[in-house]
Amino acid sequence: MARFVDIHVLQTLPPSNPNRDDTGAPKSATFGGVRRMRISSQAVKRATRQDFIDSLPDGNRGIRTKRVVEVLRDAVVQRDPALAETASGLAEMALTEMGFKLKEPRRNKSEEMTDEQLKEAGFLVFLSAKQVDHVADAIVSVAHADDAKKAFKELKPRNLADVDHSVDIALFGRMVAEPNSLNVDAACQVAHALGVGAVESEFDYYTAVDDAKNADDEADEGAGMIGSIEFASATLYRYATINLELLKENLGSEQVADEAVKVFIDSFVRSMPTGKITTFANRTLPDAVLVQVRDDQPINLVGAFESPIVADQKGFVEPAVKEFVSFEKELREGSGLLPEKSLVAWTVARAQGIEALGERVPLANLGEATVTVLRDAR
Repeated sequence: MARFVDIHVLQTLPPSNPNRDDTGAPKSATFGGVRRMRISSQAVKRATRQDFIDSLPDGNRGIRTKRVVEVLRDAVVQRDPALAETASGLAEMALTEMGFKLKEPRRNKSEEMTDEQLKEAGFLVFLSAKQVDHVADAIVSVAHADDAKKAFKELKPRNLADVDHSVDIALFGRMVAEPNSLNVDAACQVAHALGVGAVESEFDYYTAVDDAKNADDEADEGAGMIGSIEFASATLYRYATINLELLKENLGSEQVADEAVKVFIDSFVRSMPTGKITTFANRTLPDAVLVQVRDDQPINLVGAFESPIVADQKGFVEPAVKEFVSFEKELREGSGLLPEKSLVAWTVARAQGIEALGERVPLANLGEATVTVLRDAR
């Protein structure tokens, strides 16, 4: 039976610029006829992955890099130091036989190739730590053969990177143009975060003082640097969904899939892209979270905010939660689609109205509580 986990988050950001566009302005989007603050799904996924990656066992981590020749070379040398001089060539041979197209890295015309300028993949290659190990072991096993290339090809090398997916590959997928047989469908979908109401950008005009400048030198008055930073503030609606059956298929283990659900939920609700974080220190926690286990289909509840929320004297959170709760109940009644289980968490009294939608769980325990619900339902 298909089963999904939907995660809905309402979170308020103070003046900040966590995810900027090509002009340096906070990203935005028009929704419901007004401009909203936006954080891209790519930025949200990377922040989530960076948060949970350290909590995973080494074998369940992934690496995404163009410098895959270097990664494989190091793994080969670690296994057999005697291959130090030939490891780079063996890694290039292996990757080519697996179907990856390699190219010379960019460098100045007068610059000679060095050990730090090995060939690179033409795109970011996403491999799990175990997949790197599989390929490195295969390389070492054929390194001393009379025809290493032929011997490696007989190992059906593409299969080496199509087993033992890491948690991040299983969740976020892997798209490979060449060879496309290594593609992995993402078990998790993440929406762009959107402000619940209209946004207006502002500018911080700043100056920097030159500490070594002589304060008495009238000919050299003024700041050492002048600039401006664009910023905005908003209460955001964030949404993600996990396809549990696909996640289990990608990972090949129900137990590992449960761990993936736990770490994803815990990291998704707590993490945030860190653009300009040193400037704004916008480290907030969600105001309210709703996690729903469903056996019908994923449902994004952003429609609750198509009509932009207008802040009252208490701000955006309280009216946003009220509208969100009302919309979710109307959707249940109108569609007849009911979640199997709903868990809620809130961190401020203004968001307490979310309790109407489910059983309260402390924010720090949402991941574990969700996994408990999934296990009890089996």
